[in-house]
Amino acid sequence: MVETRIAPRYRASKAAQIDHGGDKTPCIIRDLSETGAAIELSDLSSRIPETFTLIVPEDSLKLPSRVVWRKAYRMGITFV
Repeated sequence: MVETRIAPRYRASKAAQIDHGGDKTPCIIRDLSETGAAIELSDLSSRIPETFTLIVPEDSLKLPSRVVWRKAYRMGITFV
């Protein structure tokens, strides 16, 4: 498989939150780069919009994000 990402991704296991319209959905960052991440959701019942803010409390980050792909309990996002 040929790697097509702009920046290399690194495995991670960081607690985060998806903030969309004031609603916060917990998630786990599974891999991370300068340009995006793969995140894992514990609950598929939450409808996550195409754009949202990813909050990473451990690093005091609030990252505007856009969904690139979705699969079952995971999604790939890019930072905008």
